[in-house]
Amino acid sequence: MLTETYFASVTGLPLINNTVVAKDVGIYEHILHPSHSTTGTFKKSSAPRNCLAVSDTHVFAAQDEKSTVHIYARTKGNQEALVTFPERIRSIALQDDVLFLGTNEGRLIVWEVCTGRQVTTPACHVQGVTCIAVTPYHLLTGSDDSNIHVWSVPRLLELDSTIEHEPQETLSNHRAGITSLAVGQSVNPDTNICVSGSKDKSCIIWNYQLGISLRTLLFPSSPLCLSLDPCARAIYVSSDDGSLFAIDLFEEKTLLGPQSTESSTAVQVASAFGASPEDVGPASCMALNYDGTILLSGHPQGQILRWDLSSRSDSTELTNLNASVTNIAFTSPLPSLRPTKPVTVVKPFMGSRTYNFTAQLDSDIVEDTKFSKMLGSNGIPNDVLEQAILSFQAPSEDTVGDQELRKENEELWEVINEQRALQKKTLQRYLEVKSVNS
Repeated sequence: MLTETYFASVTGLPLINNTVVAKDVGIYEHILHPSHSTTGTFKKSSAPRNCLAVSDTHVFAAQDEKSTVHIYARTKGNQEALVTFPERIRSIALQDDVLFLGTNEGRLIVWEVCTGRQVTTPACHVQGVTCIAVTPYHLLTGSDDSNIHVWSVPRLLELDSTIEHEPQETLSNHRAGITSLAVGQSVNPDTNICVSGSKDKSCIIWNYQLGISLRTLLFPSSPLCLSLDPCARAIYVSSDDGSLFAIDLFEEKTLLGPQSTESSTAVQVASAFGASPEDVGPASCMALNYDGTILLSGHPQGQILRWDLSSRSDSTELTNLNASVTNIAFTSPLPSLRPTKPVTVVKPFMGSRTYNFTAQLDSDIVEDTKFSKMLGSNGIPNDVLEQAILSFQAPSEDTVGDQELRKENEELWEVINEQRALQKKTLQRYLEVKSVNS
C-alpha cells in the first residue's frame, strides 16, 4: 500500500507545558495515509519559514537567525552534520543532490552535497532572499526588495570558475517584499508558470522563462504563503487575516490560455473557501499532497489542519506540535528511480580542487534483462512493439525443417505433373482411335 509522508518543522519555545510532546524536537515526520501517525522526530532544530528541505536520505534545516544548516540522516534519525556558511541563511531549496541557499545579503549559494563543491553568486538582490522555488532546469529567488530572479540551473553548476553568474530574467511587477513562490514542473516554455505572493496584497502568475506577467490576483489582505496544484490547475493562498483562497485557473472563468474570458490582467479575488479558526491564527505554511486533493496548513499555535479540497469542507485538526509550525513538506509516494543516492553529505568547500563524488549505487551495475524491463514497464515496452511490427514486415528465415518440407513438396508436384501428362496423352490417344472407328 502506498503511504504519503510529510515533514513539519517548528520554531520558538513550547507554547504550554505539554508532556505528550517530546522536548527539543524541531522536525516531525508524519504519515498522512492510510492513517495519520508520527514516525520520526529530529531534535535541536529551529527552522523558520522556507528553511526546510527533504530528500530521500536527508533532511536539511537552516536555523533561525543563524548562518548554520543542520543535516539529519533519515534512516538513522540523528543529526549527521552541522554546516556553517559566511552569511545568515533566509531560505533553502533542494533539487536532486544540490542544495540552494538564499542569504540575508541577497546572495545565492549552491552546494553539491555529494562533492562538497560550493558556488556563490554576487549579491543580485538588494535585500535578503526570502523564498526559493526550483525545477530541474530553472531556479527562482524572491526577495524583500520585491524582485524575482530567474536563474539557469546548468549555468549555476558550470565547472568554469571564471564564469559570471547572473539571472536570466528579472520579474519586477510587485511593489513590496515577496513572501512565497511556487513553480510548476512543466518543461514547455509556453505552459510553465510560477506564482508569486507579495506583501502588496497580490499574487502574480508568470511565464517565468519569457519574463511575462500573465495575470495579477488582488486580495483583500497580504498573502503569507501559497501552493500550486501539481497539475497547475489551481492556486491556494493563505492571507494574514486567516482566510484561505482557492483560485481555479481553468474553470468557468478561465484565467489562462486562449479561452480566457477575462479581458483585464488584474482580477479581484474576494471570496475565500475557508478560514482558519481564530484560536490557531493564520496559516504560515501550506502544502498539497501528491494528487492535489488534500491541503495541509501549519499555524502559529502549533496546529496542523487538513482541508479536503474535493468537498471544500471545514478543516480538521491532525496534530498539535505545541510550537509555531513554520514548514510543511511532502515526499512523493512514487520517488523517481536514480542510480545513486548520497549516504553521507560532503561539507562545502570553496576554491579550486579535485572533487570526489561520494554516493552509494542504488541499482545493479549489470544491465536489466529483457524480462525485468518488461515486468517493470507500464504496458508493452516500445522496443518490443517495434520488434513485433518488424517481424511481420520482414520475410521469415528458412530453417532445416522448412527446407526438407519444401523438397518433399517439389517431389510430389513432379509426380502429379507426370500423372497429368500421362492422362493427357491417354485421352488424346483415345480420341484419335474413336475418330478412326467412326
